[in-house]
Amino acid sequence: MNMLIAALAASPAMAQETVDLGTLKNEEIQVVQKLLYPKTDRSELSVSLGVVAFDPYMTAPKLQATYGKHMSENLGWEAQLGVGYGLPTAAYNTLASVAYGVSPEAYRYLGSLTGGVVWSPIYAKMNFQGERIYHHDIYMPIVGGVTVEQLAWGEKFLAFSPTVGIGVGMKVWRGDNTAIRIEVRDDFQLQNRKQSGTRALKQNVGIHIGFSKIGEPS
Repeated sequence: MNMLIAALAASPAMAQETVDLGTLKNEEIQVVQKLLYPKTDRSELSVSLGVVAFDPYMTAPKLQATYGKHMSENLGWEAQLGVGYGLPTAAYNTLASVAYGVSPEAYRYLGSLTGGVVWSPIYAKMNFQGERIYHHDIYMPIVGGVTVEQLAWGEKFLAFSPTVGIGVGMKVWRGDNTAIRIEVRDDFQLQNRKQSGTRALKQNVGIHIGFSKIGEPS
């Protein structure tokens, strides 16, 4: 009896013993987890509102439609159609006023057609105030195409400029088929300016916020 009591008393102590595995290196820790919102073989259609900002003379409200296909979780292609209209900034109006009488050779944004690849290196989750988990992608678009702009004063010359753009964006999933899309992209265009007969490298930085509809796997 005494031996049985001693064995029962010793059981909890034995259960509490731990095994020291030593220190695990970072490369020895791997977690394999299925994505809650996979993208492979799915199309994406999005509509965004934005602004072409940071030009000293023109700021353009912009509407952009995007369609593309995700070939894998990390790589896809997209095409974008943007339309807008450049509005003079305070600096432009000041120079063009009676006091100064100088009209800069400024071109206003009218539209653009671009397309290229999208690299998505990061899929992550955010814990917001310990109450809700948001799944999101970080992606980088690299595109080429053409931008159409118009001289803001005098003869309304049009400029059709070859364009190369690169940006960064975040897609916050709201369900299996919908997401909020936030993107900043810098478009570099080589612009022929008929008024002065010169050529200039111009940047259009676009900030876009919109809504994406994700299709079913094909």
